[in-house]
Amino acid sequence: MAVEAVVYDIGNVLIEWNPERFFEGRFGEERRRRLFEDVPLLAMNDDVDRGHDFAKAVAGMAEAHPEWAEEVRCWHDNWIEMASPAIDRSVRLLRALRARGVPVFALSNFGRATFDIACAHYPFLTEFDQRYISGHIGAIKPEPRIYELLESTCGVAPSGLLFADDRADNIAMAQSRGWQVHLFDGPDGWADRLVAEGLLDPEEAE
Repeated sequence: MAVEAVVYDIGNVLIEWNPERFFEGRFGEERRRRLFEDVPLLAMNDDVDRGHDFAKAVAGMAEAHPEWAEEVRCWHDNWIEMASPAIDRSVRLLRALRARGVPVFALSNFGRATFDIACAHYPFLTEFDQRYISGHIGAIKPEPRIYELLESTCGVAPSGLLFADDRADNIAMAQSRGWQVHLFDGPDGWADRLVAEGLLDPEEAE
């Protein structure tokens, strides 16, 4: 079936998301490794993505792990440095699709506060036709509920959706629901896919 709308993940598709790189740059590889072994930062981040209060979650984790308090607080105070830079060609492709009149939706795991921070830093995140952000929904990918909400409100049948995400588990859930999918491993392959689907001309995909 022809693609009627494109669905974008955000982290590692439109902006880089690499907390490990930030912590290694700030504290060194060995300390970063020990931090991530000792403190459940990624689980905390999942809770924030489900809608838990960002500042309270980080403060609570710092209190629970006083020996790592300085590092844990960086997750809040330096968050935008972990979510950077923008992937410029992906942003150009997003804008090229919108210029063509192709509906473009966001489906992303993001906290409420962190998405506000990201939108202030990256104005292109406000340009989607519709946004499905986990912190506002209370469910994260690859849980079915967030996909179901998009399907029931976007106005496009699942078979008409083309979804780009960098995580295989998120892609697998979408594919099981009848979506067309693209496992994102860089903007060049994504550009080729959009051209192959007839959504953009090669010149527009540059």
